[in-house]
Amino acid sequence: MPACRHPFMTPHRPSLSRAAVTVAAFALYTLVSSTAWAVPVIQHWQTANGVRVLFVETHELPMVDIQVVFDAGSARDGGMPGVANLTSDLLNEGAGDLSADQIADRFEGAGAQFSANTDRDTTTVSLRSLSDAKLLKTAVDTLTQVLQSPSFPKNAFERERKRMLVDLQQEQESPGDIANNKFYAVLYGKHPYAGDPLGTPDSLKALNRDDVASFHHHYYVADNAFVIIVGDLDKSAAQKLADAMMAKLPKGQHAAPLPQAPSLDKSETVMVPHPSTQTHVLSGQVGITRKDPEFFALYVGNHVLGGNGLVSRLAEEIREKRGLSYSTYSYFLPLAAKGPFIIGLQTRNTEVKQAIDVMNKTLTKYVAEGPTAEELKEAKQNITGGFPLRIDSNRKIADYLAFIGFYDLPLDYLNTFNDHVEQVTAADIRSAFKQHVHPDKRLTVVVGGGADAAGK
Repeated sequence: MPACRHPFMTPHRPSLSRAAVTVAAFALYTLVSSTAWAVPVIQHWQTANGVRVLFVETHELPMVDIQVVFDAGSARDGGMPGVANLTSDLLNEGAGDLSADQIADRFEGAGAQFSANTDRDTTTVSLRSLSDAKLLKTAVDTLTQVLQSPSFPKNAFERERKRMLVDLQQEQESPGDIANNKFYAVLYGKHPYAGDPLGTPDSLKALNRDDVASFHHHYYVADNAFVIIVGDLDKSAAQKLADAMMAKLPKGQHAAPLPQAPSLDKSETVMVPHPSTQTHVLSGQVGITRKDPEFFALYVGNHVLGGNGLVSRLAEEIREKRGLSYSTYSYFLPLAAKGPFIIGLQTRNTEVKQAIDVMNKTLTKYVAEGPTAEELKEAKQNITGGFPLRIDSNRKIADYLAFIGFYDLPLDYLNTFNDHVEQVTAADIRSAFKQHVHPDKRLTVVVGGGADAAGK
């Protein structure tokens, strides 16, 4: 399962040469700088039963994108690991008097697409529909029934549980998945972020339909939701649509705040031997929440360190100079509680020790010294120049609104994003990294054929 979606935090892993990437970034910056583009205007209100709504009106395409976001991610699994994912997977398998086939036929007949995704923080139920009034009504009516009264049929429950068990088994065959799961488990310990969002074989086998129904009853409620609408509607129509979707949801209560995430007090290395030709390395620590006042300094600083693919310090030192890894990256993943700061790389089994050593030295030097003036200038140009491409579709805008809404960010976030980036100084980055990144207090997980050798 993917991590919680954060539009500005995902690592880049391009396959172009450093020179080609630099030229492409400059060309994009020049093109965007000379082309008019507009940040979407975000309108907002609450439904009659108090559900927050964020809306962007666009008329380029006769489409409407809807997201209903619940604070119902895998961090809410409690003593039932996997229940959040299983619940969202079963939403469209039956609702009220509608069977799974009838739900699918109604969405297909309206030209609509339905999906549900669960990560550590949220469950997001999405609908993309044509804006034709009759077709949109059919799609929204069906979505409303799916949200309010899923029936969780027994045969579908058993099928989805078996599928998730197969997914867990496949994870055990992937060194990348093993490394990711081990990293979260060790770093977060007893915190709700520690577990695999898919659960465990034992927990999935122990779940029953009552557990899923109880999770839905507790978390799929009005006080625990907000709505995103983007597309070919005016505000009046969007208000009616949101009211219709949310009217019959029980009020319920908002999920309680997550506990404080623990911090490491020393470095630790975990070796997991695995029969693979490549060894996967993840290294990092507990990072920040999205509300951290130094978010932009860390974001821009990480762009230089490892967030810009081949044009980054880590890639330059590990890949370009020494040929130790094809893919190396770093990123902060701010969540509702403190999400992780992660450096990742894959390397040949025989070169694990050297790759980790170079990674450690590069990080330590960067935390101490920060970026050069030229690195900072290029990072800002790359980030701000590429910004319009991040909001060039209704679906991308909807994803950003969900990000803004869930993490309670200012409604002018998109308008001011580039300004915040431009204001970051090298001194800001040095200060933020020294405060938040501790090279001597990191967890390093090594999974693959080189794990045994790296531990000797």
